Amino acid sequence: MTQSFFDDPILNTPYERPARHWELAESGQPTNVILHHRRPSNLVTPIPPPKKKSKGSLQLDMLAAKEAEPDFNPTAQINDIRSAVESWRALPETQWGVTPTTARLLRHWRSHEFQNQRPFFCQVEAIETVIWMTEVAPRTSPQGRRYWTFLEAANAAANPDVLRMAMKLATGAGKTTVMAMLIAWQTLNAVRQPNSKTFTRGFLIIAPGLTIRERLRVLQPNDPDSYYQSREIVPEDMLGDMGKARIVITNFHAFKRKAEVSLNKVQQAALRTEERMESDGALTNRVAGELMGMRNICVINDEAHHCYRERVKEDGEKLVGDDLDDAKKNNEAARVWLSGIEAVRKTLGVRMVYDLSATPFFLKGSGYPEGSLFGWTVSDFNLMDAIECGIVKLPRVPIIDNVPGGDTPMFRNLWEHVGKALPKKGRSKAEGMNPQQLPPELLSAIDALYGHYKETRSLWNEAGLPVDPVFIVVCNNTATSKLVYDYIAGYEVYGPDGSSQQIAGHCELFRNFDPDGYDAPQLRTLLIDSEQLDSGEAISKEFREAAADEIDRFRKELVQRTGDARAADKITDEQLLREVMNTVGRPGQLGGAVRCVVSVSMLTEGWDANTVTHVLGLRAFGTQ
Repeated sequence: MTQSFFDDPILNTPYERPARHWELAESGQPTNVILHHRRPSNLVTPIPPPKKKSKGSLQLDMLAAKEAEPDFNPTAQINDIRSAVESWRALPETQWGVTPTTARLLRHWRSHEFQNQRPFFCQVEAIETVIWMTEVAPRTSPQGRRYWTFLEAANAAANPDVLRMAMKLATGAGKTTVMAMLIAWQTLNAVRQPNSKTFTRGFLIIAPGLTIRERLRVLQPNDPDSYYQSREIVPEDMLGDMGKARIVITNFHAFKRKAEVSLNKVQQAALRTEERMESDGALTNRVAGELMGMRNICVINDEAHHCYRERVKEDGEKLVGDDLDDAKKNNEAARVWLSGIEAVRKTLGVRMVYDLSATPFFLKGSGYPEGSLFGWTVSDFNLMDAIECGIVKLPRVPIIDNVPGGDTPMFRNLWEHVGKALPKKGRSKAEGMNPQQLPPELLSAIDALYGHYKETRSLWNEAGLPVDPVFIVVCNNTATSKLVYDYIAGYEVYGPDGSSQQIAGHCELFRNFDPDGYDAPQLRTLLIDSEQLDSGEAISKEFREAAADEIDRFRKELVQRTGDARAADKITDEQLLREVMNTVGRPGQLGGAVRCVVSVSMLTEGWDANTVTHVLGLRAFGTQ
């Protein structure tokens, strides 16, 4: 019987160079033919076609990123660099052309017998590419120098004040491990060559939010779970030198400039002056004070697709509605992020910016073609590679639904069908509505996906798995999220006389109280506004009120777990909700019993919960 991609996609091991891949037709669909060589870098990812198709309908089943601008499309360069690195990898050690310290690390990553998690091939290849570009390419051949010419030109066109090098690694392929390798390679060389202009002991790591920032603490050498020791990234006899690294981990929101002296409007009028914003030096000192006094540090951007310089084009695409709002928000975040790096460069000097992302593409509204790959990308291990190596799950999307008519299942583009019927931004916009008034198409989608979730959970239970799968709903705003949350988990209604009645949630496994009105022993559904939590700012009053019961329950649970009656008073609502969110799917921890998360904002980016099995998107997404 012919092997099918969608039934059995894994062709390679994650620990060796991929040797086979699935052929894709011009339409972007797998032909079920296996090609016996490595997949070249490309920008196409297939999804299964819908079962319902009208004659002559357009092929809508391919996720294809538009090509980058011709002058700086890096795909050919990536494939050439990959080939050069493969040839270099095969050389005897005496011909590697790297420092003794680098050679020691390469031997360790390639051949050490790891006790726990052995690095994936894609992780080693990413750091090998950076090492080859840095230590080998500039002085080996005209070809190697040509790659640098291309890299510098791509940066000059898009980032004239900084030099960036991007690594594309599929979500789940382990970017944090690659960051640890980068830091180890730079630090251990810098310790042994203190006057080197190539290496540094200073690092500024920038994340898109607090959720990811807190997860990156494993990059600090003194952290109890430090990757250098727990994942054996560094040989045991070299661990001591890692303590000489200076590492600051922050979220890009910290780069929002503050006033030197805060004045209210009355004071400004009285003094006839405007607030003076902090200088580059003051900003750098506030965000990265531990690095002051160092020169030419390295910056590492996690989820680097959020960091770019907006390009204004008079003939650019005209956006409206949600697309325009998303573009404004993304461009402002990108401006804050990149201007922060530029401030650090002026103060301390930045030798190199290393970008890591599964999708280092320009976003819609950036001034570049949506989905065009960052021109400074030097390595690529994409989603198809990760699926074929068994590193990540094969994402499945609806191919049929129970709503008649149309070529493509409604559930695949649910937002297009229900977006206009949902409440506008702001919790007050949903007042007077009850969950049963949500669009029937949405309720049908929730019920259908929940039905599949129940089947999945039964299979997990039969297999003896100690945790439940997790179902998430990503909403457009807090008004919609509260209504969806109430429909799923249950809610309370009040009569004219002030009496209240609890209405059971429609999804039994996600109810936060039973039909008789009693609280469930453990909270099953979590309502979260991850965008607010990630910014580091206090959560809004309306969201705190909406999640008041959850917050109160988790405070009681925290006291139970710690035995400290004051534990609940020592932690803010924001910290508490972030702790719950970060421990979803982890038995014995605060979020371990949660089966459903109803969120605003993406939540999935960098959210380290590998038990998620079902995602319902209820907002306009900037990319497929």
